[in-house]
Amino acid sequence: MINKNEWLTVGLITSCHGINGQVKVKSLSDFEERFLKPGIRWLQKENEPPSKIELISGFKQPGKGTFIVKFQGINTRNHADQLKKFKILVKADTLPKLKKEEFHLLELINLEVKTLENDELKKIGKVINLENEKNNLLVIELFKNQKIVLIPFVKEIVPIVDIKNNFLIINPPNGLLEL
Repeated sequence: MINKNEWLTVGLITSCHGINGQVKVKSLSDFEERFLKPGIRWLQKENEPPSKIELISGFKQPGKGTFIVKFQGINTRNHADQLKKFKILVKADTLPKLKKEEFHLLELINLEVKTLENDELKKIGKVINLENEKNNLLVIELFKNQKIVLIPFVKEIVPIVDIKNNFLIINPPNGLLEL
């Protein structure tokens, strides 16, 4: 379950864009409106508390997973450049509503991980984190040796996600858990 008082990192400012204070944002969210719809967001520099800022406008760069956004009060290239490596946050209680069979990726954290072996479910670990560089990866800690493994979050490898009962089933290719 998601703690509604937590912050969610939805984007990372990677650079400034142009001369009028716009910034380029790498999306860490499946919800594009986080970078398109005006409203309050929060910025956080590493190890500092989040600070409130208003998103004025934004657009998606064609063919890319990046957005160009404009924040209130950021009007020069130098000011925008100071925001490089800042995280864009939202409160967890602002999660968009989903359809019945959908879930938020953050809901996968702390789920028990099981495999199906000889028609029997076997508990092998738990999801401790997510990584989202180019693909979604589940960071799983194995019970037997506390080893950390990365599992691609694709239907072929993770065919069943049961949020209600707090587990998911993986079907890892041979050797994936031994890496």
